[in-house]
Parts: sequence; structure tokens; C-alpha cells
Amino acid sequence: MSKFYVQCGRRNVIIEAMDCEAAAMHLIDMAMQAHVWIYDDAELSDGDRHAHLAIEALLTLAPEIRVSEQGLDRVDAVALGTPEILLQWHQTMAGLSRLFRSAGLTPKSLSEMDSPHSGPNSMLSA
Repeated sequence: MSKFYVQCGRRNVIIEAMDCEAAAMHLIDMAMQAHVWIYDDAELSDGDRHAHLAIEALLTLAPEIRVSEQGLDRVDAVALGTPEILLQWHQTMAGLSRLFRSAGLTPKSLSEMDSPHSGPNSMLSA
């Protein structure tokens, strides 16, 4: 795995990941951990959950995520759209939520994973 420098507005992280998209997904995972509870609320639809995340991202994240293997603040960094990476993260979380429910696990299972080192995308940084 390669080392990536990931930036989105004032947020940044240095992470080992499989590729630049996985590195960007890790930053989104860190930024959205406080909102994992929405996947435990059975009354919310996936559309409602995505809308909630999109609003939060508009308020707290930059429109793009910049990823480089060379360092922070690089002009040659790969630019990925925050909405696209957020959608991938949401789809991952929605899938995990369905998996937990079909396995008969309590909805609280996702909230218990609310840690940068144990979140659903922690496998991306292992």
C-alpha cells in the first residue's frame, strides 16, 4: 500500500491506502463519524440519510478532496469530487446497515463502530 496525503478544506490526513479513492474515503469516514447514527434509525430512508450527509458535507467540507503521494498542498494532487466520494461512503454504510440487520444484529452495531480506528472503512487504512 502507498502513503497518501489527503486534504479537503481544513481537514487533512496522512494514510496508507490501496489507492487515492480509498484514501479519500478514509477522510470522509473520519469527517462523517458523528453522523453514523442515521444508519441506526430504521425510520429514515436511504435517500433521507444521503440528503442528511450531503447537507452536512456542504456545511463542513470543501467541494473537492485532493490526494497526493508527494505531500500536502501539492498543485499536482488528484482532485476527487467530495459529493462522489460521499456517495460511495453512504453506499458502503447503507450496505453495512442492511448486512447487520439481515444477520440479526442490533442497529446499535454501527454506532459502536464510531471510532477512526474501528470504523467501517478502517480496513482501508490497515
